[in-house]
Amino acid sequence: MSPIDPLTLAVIQAGLQQVCNEMDLSFTRAAFSPVIAEADDRSDGIYDRETGALIAQGEFGLPVFVGTMQYSTGELIRLIREGQVAPPEPGDVYIVNDPYLGGTHLMDVRFVRPVFVEGQLFCWLQNTGHWPDIGGMVPGGFSAHATEVEQEGLRLPPVKLFKRGEMDREIFSIIMSNIRVASQRIGDIKAQAAALAVGESRLMDMLARYGQATLEQAIAEIRARSAARMRAEIAQMPDGLYRAEAFVDSDGVVNEPLRIALAVTKSGDRLHFDFAGSSLPCRGPMNSVLATTLSAVYLAVKHVFPDVPINAGTFEPLTVTGAEGTFLDARYPRPVSGCAAEVSQRIAEAVFLALVQAIPDKVTAAPAGTSGNFALGGFDPEKNAGYVMYQITGGGYGGNAEHDGLTNGCSTIGISKTAPVEVMEQYYPVLFRRFALREGSGGLGRHRGGFGVHYEVELLRGEARASFVMDHGRFGPPGVLGGEAGAPNIVRIHRGGETIIPEHLSKDQGLLIRAGDRVEVMTPGGGGYGPATERDPALTERDHRRGYYPERGEA
Repeated sequence: MSPIDPLTLAVIQAGLQQVCNEMDLSFTRAAFSPVIAEADDRSDGIYDRETGALIAQGEFGLPVFVGTMQYSTGELIRLIREGQVAPPEPGDVYIVNDPYLGGTHLMDVRFVRPVFVEGQLFCWLQNTGHWPDIGGMVPGGFSAHATEVEQEGLRLPPVKLFKRGEMDREIFSIIMSNIRVASQRIGDIKAQAAALAVGESRLMDMLARYGQATLEQAIAEIRARSAARMRAEIAQMPDGLYRAEAFVDSDGVVNEPLRIALAVTKSGDRLHFDFAGSSLPCRGPMNSVLATTLSAVYLAVKHVFPDVPINAGTFEPLTVTGAEGTFLDARYPRPVSGCAAEVSQRIAEAVFLALVQAIPDKVTAAPAGTSGNFALGGFDPEKNAGYVMYQITGGGYGGNAEHDGLTNGCSTIGISKTAPVEVMEQYYPVLFRRFALREGSGGLGRHRGGFGVHYEVELLRGEARASFVMDHGRFGPPGVLGGEAGAPNIVRIHRGGETIIPEHLSKDQGLLIRAGDRVEVMTPGGGGYGPATERDPALTERDHRRGYYPERGEA
């Protein structure tokens, strides 16, 4: 076959991206839950029929799912080949949330749809959506004190929820019987399945236009070029060994920090990441499954080299070892609810702290590094209905060589954002008494860190249970090259005239609150970049004038 011309290649590459983007947007617009419809905690992609390798992923999805979804597809393919899962037919949609099969935590539910051309499998489409509840010990699934995965919720192996286009009502009934506020999930399920149907329709349009042979040739060429582009970026770095460490506050059960030890070896056009020496598997839910650990490395590198197109080739020059036997390679039945939302961000932080030594002009100081997972579940007497509210929150980004860090940026692992408070107040019996910039939280430096947010939410009616799985409460996000750390996370529960600070600082579960009680959260600021003594006096004066550092009177 003759080489594909550059123009056709560029159009096909953009077309595959557009297919994924349309799936993302369809999912968001049709979903019922605010965490998907407003916060965009979801992702969609196209995957290789033989290996599950990533072909394309939507620009509007969470980067942490980049790695996990290709591993999840690969595990499904393996189980089908081994005869443990029924083979695919047109119109089928598998559902799976098992963390140990290329997943994250149980709340991230994955749908997988085969795409056939003339009776032969062409590729797989997959998406992930964060369900507001998946059962388990506490509303929302973020059990801070779980010691086994069964306590975190319903675990689903790959099964066909849709068979030849028809929903399996028996499987659907099992799922609905094990989660809270089940009546609302049908909207999310139909939205998630419909997004994959949109993707298949758009792929069929591309196949009709270019033909299968040309499309497959283009996919192989795009992957090869991404790998070459990443190797070229890496080759510009100085060879060497770069070490860093990052810490998780605690596992929610044992109140001691967990260490991520990282050694990055740059040699030629490759990067090797070694996590040997990291903490052992932990009792609580801050274990990370291997797929999430790998994906955290990938997304961190992609942050450093954002212009490299994303597919499986992007990560070919990267190798990872040393996770086996540590809390970064969780095996059944280790609990994992903090896996994707929190531990993955500490892994990315360790990558940033290592690579800033090699390429300081391209890497930032540490960002806030927590998703601020806050779940509130109860019964609203006014609506005569139960509810599960799930809140995620932004924080400060680290300063960098060019400018100060972003304030209230989304988490390291994705583009998911805080749902508008007006929407949350409409859905749930709460009132946000405060939602503001957290003054003084950015780490000082030549370029300071961005600021976190400070919010207070009051329960208006009935009783509810509050749960938190956050991080960076013990240690603020580190500064680099002489910059100072950002302010750590703070959680306070104002209940019955007293203020409670969780023993594990930003992790707790099942706290009973009543009408008039408030939950207060202050998210971390980003780390500073370079010594504060080198900061432009005009910027210091501007920050002082704007009241960014009212307690210190400086920036």
